[in-house]
Amino acid sequence: MNGAESLARTLVACGVDTCFANPGTSEMHFVSALDRVAGLRCVLGLAETAVAGFADGYARMAGKPAATLFHCGPGLGNAIANLHNAKRAHTPIVNIVGDHATYHRQYDAPLAADTEALARTVSTWVRTSADSKSVGAVAAAAVQAARTPPGGTATLILPADCAWNEGGELGKPLAPAPRTTVAPETIKKIAKALRSGQPSVLVLSGAALGETGLKAANRIAHATGAQLRTPTQVPFMARGQGRVPVDRIPYVVDAALKVLGGTKHLVLAGAKAPVSFFAYPGKPSELWPEDCAVHRLAEVGEDIIGALQALADELGAVKDAPVRSDVAKPELHSGPFKPEAFGLTLAALLPDNSIVAEDAVTSGRALFPLTWGAAPHDWIQITGGAIGHAFPAATGAAVACPGRKVVCLQADGAGMYSLQALWTQAREKLDVVNVVFANRRYAILQGELTAVGAQPGPASRDLFDLSRPEIRWTKLAEGMGVEAVRVETLEAFADVFSSACARRGPFLIEFSI
Repeated sequence: MNGAESLARTLVACGVDTCFANPGTSEMHFVSALDRVAGLRCVLGLAETAVAGFADGYARMAGKPAATLFHCGPGLGNAIANLHNAKRAHTPIVNIVGDHATYHRQYDAPLAADTEALARTVSTWVRTSADSKSVGAVAAAAVQAARTPPGGTATLILPADCAWNEGGELGKPLAPAPRTTVAPETIKKIAKALRSGQPSVLVLSGAALGETGLKAANRIAHATGAQLRTPTQVPFMARGQGRVPVDRIPYVVDAALKVLGGTKHLVLAGAKAPVSFFAYPGKPSELWPEDCAVHRLAEVGEDIIGALQALADELGAVKDAPVRSDVAKPELHSGPFKPEAFGLTLAALLPDNSIVAEDAVTSGRALFPLTWGAAPHDWIQITGGAIGHAFPAATGAAVACPGRKVVCLQADGAGMYSLQALWTQAREKLDVVNVVFANRRYAILQGELTAVGAQPGPASRDLFDLSRPEIRWTKLAEGMGVEAVRVETLEAFADVFSSACARRGPFLIEFSI
């Protein structure tokens, strides 16, 4: 057994059964090993940034890591944007990065790179295999590292000779460390603060946004009057009818300051203290008031759900706190695209138990409160601000959950970063309905230009314009094997979306707005 085969067999033994790949020469022995190792599904992606997004979306929905396969340092470099999003979401991923044979490094061949340095920017664990015998053990350690709470990217760099040399040994699966329990003193201290009756906000992220965590948070809110919020972008959230409706902290600084204004106690459950995405002249970076006390209930790697339940019990909260019912009623609208009308229409049409992958940027800012009344669903988002996430994340989610409809909400400018994902959707016959908001411009940047105090002019207008030439999404999709339709009204969208959801396989709707 060579090193490559020991790697593949170890991944399977450790519960990794899916590999998203864009291989090259250095990875050929691993590719060859796949013919001899059962149980490891490989999914081809045409660009590394898409491959990374596949693994991110897959792991968020599967609850376990997938592997990726990249070609040397430049291949990993191409993947970094979506690996950055995965890092911010604490997504478990095992990167396999091929490299030059150990004896070939001295020649500084064209693809030579400081691959370890690149990997460290987005990884929680990085190691280069030294020989074929140790590959299996290193692979087992990589899976363990990826699964260690709160989860992260583990990058194993595999020199070509470590892959092709004989002497490989199967790595023994290693259990990750469990989540640590929050100290009772922390629970009591925060309970005391919430009992004060002063305005309080509980910010939820990570495991807190699953159905169990949301129920516990709702108990706390019901007992204390604390407001519930999530960060601006969430890695995963259970939403829809019967689930606890929680809105995001707004992206726009002034709106965020208004939401958090007057808060005296800010309690963080798996979330970081909220800060603005960027610095703006004359505006604060920290979004909570100066006289607000910040309390950390649970770090993202700790037992967040246990901490929320313990806090609710400490407060004497009722077990079955009522869930807010004063939510917008889903209903079909007509006419041209408007964010509120679209959100309510989407809520009326969203299939039960669906998955929404969203990187809608400007068009998606208002969607959360408008879709609380939709059928129960899960929502995953871009978490690191590196746009071009929804197409590949939706693709990975569809691989992870083949029995569920996946709805992808993608801005057009962002979608051009990773449109290769559509080809993989067609190749794998994945059940994804892609909705592209075609406003033919970088609309968010027009707002940012004003927000930073800069003055618009001909150069800025030209740099934000995507209409010259117009991007034809229906033709791009059809060129990659995905059937597509362009719509210009909400009633047309409703008809096409309903039809697409009633069938299986990938589909794209270009909504001209």
